[in-house]
Amino acid sequence: MNTLKINNVSNNVKLGSFFESLLFTANTVLGLSVICIVVSILISYSYAEYFSMQVQISAHISTILVAAILKVSYVLRCVAQYGLGQEVR
Repeated sequence: MNTLKINNVSNNVKLGSFFESLLFTANTVLGLSVICIVVSILISYSYAEYFSMQVQISAHISTILVAAILKVSYVLRCVAQYGLGQEVR
């Protein structure tokens, strides 16, 4: 019975560190994806005349892909906050 409690404490510590590292990673990816999506939107629309057609097409495609990465990283951030007992926002 006591061994079971020790294992539960150990598992809680492991889960806590997992959620902390998940939160750090999700925040990092979220920040990078915001920067990437802003750059791709600027290349796609505001400064399109300065870039070749191939670069503009790549920027339009990357806007869609980076938006998906942004959404996934936000969901992972919410999961990590919930796992750590923090307010999910």
